[in-house]
Amino acid sequence: QVQLVESGGGLVQPGGSLRLSCAASGSIFSIKRMGWYRQTPGKQRELVATITSGGIRNYADSVKGRFTISGDNTKNTVYLQMNSLKPEDTAVYYCSWYQGGTDYWGKGTPVTVSS
Repeated sequence: QVQLVESGGGLVQPGGSLRLSCAASGSIFSIKRMGWYRQTPGKQRELVATITSGGIRNYADSVKGRFTISGDNTKNTVYLQMNSLKPEDTAVYYCSWYQGGTDYWGKGTPVTVSS
């Protein structure tokens, strides 16, 4: 089992920045894929970015060049640096941790981009 705790969400003005963190605990495998997804009311959860334990990154087209995903294997933590935020980035952001054939999810942290 893996437990995930997200932090770092909040209210920010358009053009601002936030950094989300997701700390994992429990039985952590060395080979895994970590990521961030987001969801707004009435819409399906969508991919934001993922990173493998080998450092391969993948981004949604809508966030390329603005968001950066990174991981710290020593701390079992994955980060999402979000710059140049737009109102359309407003959503609940969920941490995802995939290992051993199982997907684990955090409870989500809300991000609101508004003036």
